[in-house]
Order: sequence, then structure tokens, then C-alpha cells
Amino acid sequence: MTKQRTIERSVSYKGLGLHSGKPCTVTFHPEPVNAGISFVRGDLPGKGLIPVNPQTAKYDPSRGRRTILSNGQAEVHTVEHILGAIHGLGIDNLRVELDAEEAAEPSDGSALPIVQLLKSGGLREQNAPRRYLRLTAPITLEDNGVQLLAVPHDGLRITFTIDYPNRVVGTQSASYEVDPETFEREIAPARTFVLMSDVKELQRAGMIKGGSLANAVVVEEDKLMNDEPLRFPDEFVRHKILDLLGDLCLVGGPLRAHIVAFRSGHESHVKFVRKLFEATASSVAAARPTLAPSGERIWNIDAIERIMPHRYPMLMVDRILGLTDDRVIGIKNVTANEAFFAGHFPGHPVMPAVLIIEAMAQVGGFMLLNRVEDPDSKLVYFIGINNAKFRRPVIPGDQLRFELTLLKLKGRICKMRGEAFVGENLVAEAELLSSLIDR
Repeated sequence: MTKQRTIERSVSYKGLGLHSGKPCTVTFHPEPVNAGISFVRGDLPGKGLIPVNPQTAKYDPSRGRRTILSNGQAEVHTVEHILGAIHGLGIDNLRVELDAEEAAEPSDGSALPIVQLLKSGGLREQNAPRRYLRLTAPITLEDNGVQLLAVPHDGLRITFTIDYPNRVVGTQSASYEVDPETFEREIAPARTFVLMSDVKELQRAGMIKGGSLANAVVVEEDKLMNDEPLRFPDEFVRHKILDLLGDLCLVGGPLRAHIVAFRSGHESHVKFVRKLFEATASSVAAARPTLAPSGERIWNIDAIERIMPHRYPMLMVDRILGLTDDRVIGIKNVTANEAFFAGHFPGHPVMPAVLIIEAMAQVGGFMLLNRVEDPDSKLVYFIGINNAKFRRPVIPGDQLRFELTLLKLKGRICKMRGEAFVGENLVAEAELLSSLIDR
């Protein structure tokens, strides 16, 4: 049984964004089991959380040649090398904090500096099995000469072919059975590359402001512009494999498949990942039973009522946006029709702080009930609160977003850390104690 992995301690690096040219510090933080991979924007109020999954992945042709993740107002750009390093090393749970929109480009344009940094943080096995996403049938994507194919396989193999109208790059193919050792040795050192014929066009589009011969291989029609020679004869296709590995991380879990790619890039990868996610949803459900309908990643009010015992007027959760065994994100839409506004306060409606905490606790209760086989036979009692702070009033028209993390579960006693946001503004926070009891 292969176990999940994280890092022992936080590590960081600094650099410039490849396209923006702006400085950014990237910090990797360890995460508990089943937390998955996520990004946070440390420069934004509330530190907008962006989980790595197909829903947050996007491709904007006007900001091409990069992978973008977005959640609400928070975005992160050019994260493919970071995700490639995480995926290649087999890390399951990690929080990546950026203090700018675009991630800093590694110093040499490859993923190797990130790999070495993560290893310096100490790779650590966790006491939980990895939950692999597995295919039961082939998945294909064809789009304007691009071809992608995934077939069932008892590991992760990447086969990639590139075909450039350039005598130096030309046509290259490579195939690897990907494991951490092979990745670090054969794929991570491969640097990003650009054709000199594309450089001026990219500069006119406002891109590659942070690019240089130090962090990219620049190719003219018949020679390299760099003084350093190629690290591998087929370095170009190896780097494309690195990019694909990073984009495959967007599927939301470790994949078991053989991926065959021809002339693909970030745009087609995002489309393909969404097809892979749909195809592997049933295997995810089998790996971690969920009380939401198979394949759903957003729990609506019907799914919530199948789990939660609360009903009007005390059901204060409208939707669950994300859920793992250790983290949950839910929302409460605050409308002018809430009964409590009639008396709190006439002419100046403000949501009572105690009800904000109640809604926060209900979102946490959903996570806790989702861990048991028979939620109908259980109740979650709220038994304590510590370090509660309320930073601004919540009024009609606000949408409360609750983000809770499981800190400790011992027997039937649960401790959670909860935060409540309106937009990106933190409005309340607390540590909650709950008890799971029989009805």
C-alpha cells in the first residue's frame, strides 16, 4: 500500500514571474492527509484559497503559454512547473502560498530547483493510503491537430511527441514510466524553451517580461542562443512532458493511466483533464465513499438535507463547495428575508455573531457527518468555542463563505479551525469543539 506524502517543514524561494516580470515569493507548507494540493494568495485579504482541481483550472488565450487557476477573485498564474514538481515527486498534500498573482519562475527554467527545495523540506509519508484515479476505458481528445489519449495502465506512463517547423527542435518523441526517481533524473532538469521567431510576438502581447537566457532555452532557426548546451538531446520533448505532468495534477489526485500526447499544450491539457476527471469520478467515489451523488463536487441543498438534521429556520448552509476528510468549504447566502433581521436591528439589519458561528459549525458538522457510514443515526453537538473574533458586520446581500479545517479528532470529540469570509474579507474566525453522538 502506497501512503500519502507531504513535507516536514515549510520551504520557500523567490524570483520573478516569467510573463509579468514581477517579484514573487513561493512558500510550500505541509498539509494533513486528504487535504490535497491548494494555492493561497498571501497578498490578498483573507488569503483566497484555490484548490487544485478541474473546476479552478482555466485557459485564457489572451494570457497564453501558462496554466491559470482561479477561485472567485483569487488567481494564480504560471504554476505548471510547481505542479509538475509536486506531481513528479508523488506529493499528495501541500499548500502553496504566493505573494503575487504569477508564481516565480525557477532560476533555470526547469523544475529541478523546485524538486531540490521540496526535498530539502523533508518528504514525509503520512498515515493514510493514496487514492488513485483509475480509468476503465480509453479517453481521447482531438483538437486542431492536437491528439491526447489516456488508456488504463497499472502506473503512470507519459508518451509525448512534438513536431515543430524548426530544424533544431524538429520532431521528438519520448516515453517514461513516471516515478519520483525517474522524474528527478530524466524530466525535472528539462528547461522551458521558446523559438526566437515567437519572442517579439510574445513581447508585443506583454508576456515574457521575466524571461531571459538564464531561465529559458531560446532557439533560432539553426542554433541555440544560450551558451549552455542542451542538457539532453531531446530536452524539448522532456520539458513538454514536465508541463503535461503539471497539468495532469489538475485532475485532483494521483492518476493511473498511460497518457499519449501529440503536439498538445496547456489549453488542450485543461480540456483533457476535465474529461479525465469525469471518467474517473466513479473511482474517486469508490476510493472515498461520499454521501453526495457520485461524481458531484458541489453539494446543493438537497444533498445537504440528506446529511444534516437541521431544517428551516435553523438550516444555515446553502451549498458545500469543497470537501475532503479534513477540510470543507460552504456558503450561506444572507438575504433580507432572514427572520432575525426583524429584531436585530430594526432599521439597521446585522446578522447576530452567534448565528455566524452557528452557520460555521453546521458547515463543519457536514464534514464530520460525511466521515460516518450512517449519518442519519448521528448528531453533531456544538460543545465549545475558543478564540472567536468578529471583524466586520454581516448584512443583507452578503454571501458568507466558511472554510474549516479539522485540527484534531479523538474518539467522538472534534476540534476545527473555522474562518468566515465575505468576498475576500475575513469577517469572523474561531476554533470550534464538537461532539458526535448517537441520536
